[in-house]
Parts: sequence; C-alpha cells; structure tokens
Amino acid sequence: MLAAAILGPGSTAKALKLFERTAAARWILGVPADATACDAIVIFGGDGTIHRHLAQLVKLRLPVLVVPCGSGNDLARALNLRSIQSSLAAWRRFAAGANNTRVIDLGIITPLETRTATYYCCVGGVGLDGEIARRANRLPRWLRARGGYALSLPSALLKFNAQPMRIVACNAEQPGVFTERSNQTTVVAAFANTAGYGGGMKIAPRAQLNDGLLDVCIVGKLAKLRLLRLFPSLYFGRHLEVPEVEYFQSDRLKIETEVPLEVYADGEYVCRTPIEVNIAPKALTVVVP
Repeated sequence: MLAAAILGPGSTAKALKLFERTAAARWILGVPADATACDAIVIFGGDGTIHRHLAQLVKLRLPVLVVPCGSGNDLARALNLRSIQSSLAAWRRFAAGANNTRVIDLGIITPLETRTATYYCCVGGVGLDGEIARRANRLPRWLRARGGYALSLPSALLKFNAQPMRIVACNAEQPGVFTERSNQTTVVAAFANTAGYGGGMKIAPRAQLNDGLLDVCIVGKLAKLRLLRLFPSLYFGRHLEVPEVEYFQSDRLKIETEVPLEVYADGEYVCRTPIEVNIAPKALTVVVP
C-alpha cells in the first residue's frame, strides 16, 4: 500500500515514523497529484490543516485518516479519533484490510459576489465567532491548543458589537424555496456540520456528519455580561435552552448583513458576507476506529 502524508504546522516527519513502523506501507509526502498516486492519505494536523486541503481531498476521493496534532481537532473528535494512539489503531486496521471507513458530509460557503466556493468540515460562523477566531489565530500555537478560543473571548467581547443579519433557509421538504428564519441584531450565526468547534464547544449538539443537513444556531442580541455567563454552557450544549437562541436544520441558507462581516470556518478566514451556505453530502471518505 502507498500512503500520502500531509504534515500540518507543528507536525514533522518524526510523527510519521510511528505510523511507518506499524504497517507495511510506502509513503510519499504532500498532497498526491491524482488518485492513482496512492491508496490513502494521512493528515497530521488539526481542523485548519484539513480545511486548507479539502478541495483537493474531495477531488481525489481517497480514504483520509486524521491524526489529531492541531490546536482544535474537532473533526477528529467527531470521528472518535481522540489521540494519536487512536488514529494509529485505526490505521493498523485499515492497513490490514479492514473496511473501517465512513463517508461524511462537508459544508460549502460561497460568497455571493465572487461565487468562489470553499469547503469546510466542522463549523462556519459569522459575528462574534469570527472575531474570536481572528484573535485566537494570533496566539502562539501552544496557547491555542490550551483553550485559545476561550482565552480570546473576553478581549473579543469588549470590542464586539452585534450586527443586524437576515438569514433565509430552505426547508428540506421544499427544495429551492427559501423562508426567512431570522432578521434581527445577531451575536453569532453558526452553521455546523459537526457538533463542536473551538476545541470542544458543542455549538450544534444535534449535528450529524452524514445526515445531509447543516445545523444552524443563531444567538440573538444579548447583554455582554449575560453572554459571558452563557459561554461555559456551550461546552455542554445547554445554550439551546436560552430564549435568544434559535436552532434549526437546513441544507441551504443565505446570510446578508448591513455591512460586510467576516466569515470563518474551521477556525480559518473564508470571505465576507453576503454568503450562501449549503451541504455537500457524502463528499469525503474517512478512516475511523
């Protein structure tokens, strides 16, 4: 078997040696040129590393194993790959011929002005979410891995002002028909493919990786002190009990704002509003435990 290794920031060929010793495979470094160049791809990194390569991975249609070496690792967590050792065990099974793969959905963000689509694997967001992600990305990598999202919240909240957003979405029973779901001053609009982001915060606790739907969580205007008190509940999914929080599912939505706002996904900057977001069902094959 021939495998391709993609090394994210902080990962080195040393991390690869552990995998090289466990299975009879030959290795190449980097994204393969085409699907005939290898049999599987192993990504040593976090959500940001995966995000940057998703377009190529979708085209290649090869099985992908995630080794959680990043600061967030929310996709790995959603796949129950919670450590390097659990990824190693999954790789051993795969290399031995076990069919331990599953096919998952991906999200797609398309700015309405340029129509240049971007895939994402976990959660995209507009509002306070983007401001926190921008600040967290400035932190040293070791600090991001130790709660960088939570550490960035207080300073982001001080500078942040909620903005009016209009969100329309398709009903799964009426494809192509948009209905207004929210038109208010909004703190965060998150559109999720996985339950968690930011290193384990369950912004969309009901999200499934293979249901063909996005889970949308909208947080309306809240006083900053109340929002700060609400933040810990995100780690347990209890924010859905708050009256200002709306939660629904859709396979396609549009978000418009009075002024262009930054859009982030998987912790990475994507574009500015207005945007369309939709689901790419069964877009990626992943190796699982």
